Amino acid sequence: MGCVADPEPAGGRRPGLAGLPARSQAAALLALLLVAAGVGVHLVLTFLHVAPANTLSRQHAGLVDDWVYPEFEQNWKLFAPNPLQQDVSVQVRAEVGTADGGIRTTGWYDLSAEDGRAVAGNPLPSHTQQNELRRAWDFYTATHDSAGRRVGLRGGLAESYLRRIAVLRLERHDAAGPGGTLERVQYRSRTTVVPPPPWSAERAATRPAVRELPWWPADGADG
Repeated sequence: MGCVADPEPAGGRRPGLAGLPARSQAAALLALLLVAAGVGVHLVLTFLHVAPANTLSRQHAGLVDDWVYPEFEQNWKLFAPNPLQQDVSVQVRAEVGTADGGIRTTGWYDLSAEDGRAVAGNPLPSHTQQNELRRAWDFYTATHDSAGRRVGLRGGLAESYLRRIAVLRLERHDAAGPGGTLERVQYRSRTTVVPPPPWSAERAATRPAVRELPWWPADGADG
């Protein structure tokens, strides 16, 4: 009984990359290699950031920090000996230049509540919805004192990152309105201590703590 050759694909073209012209195959392969290389570099630099200090991480500390901060910063508060025991709500408002030359102040937009609603019931929430605002706020509080003064070399970067998030979120809400422009933005946070369980002897403050940041130009001119 003789062998039967595989039937030719409809139209004479082979499926997948094999069906592309040689030049397109080369371009697709190059793109895949570049993506794989980028992912590999990201994983290596992120590992050096979270790993215990070692010769390699110290030698390339500047490169690691430039890559990781602010978007990819990591922490382990969920699994640390002292996990985070606070509920932090971050809100923002804006001063808007109106079409008739006036200035008005918007109400407060609760960005944390928006992210919470986007995550609730979503089996595959995005990294942005889960972490962008939370990590940006952590980054800011780690590089500023209670009076808003910069205490680290990355304080300016933290402010720029928060400002960018504020402007993008406010534009999404069309906070400026018809003919208006965002002039300044301001953040505030409301921190509530998570009550200890009934069987615990811990005592926790029940009054929320409110922190209000100064106004920042929306265009980042002071950055």
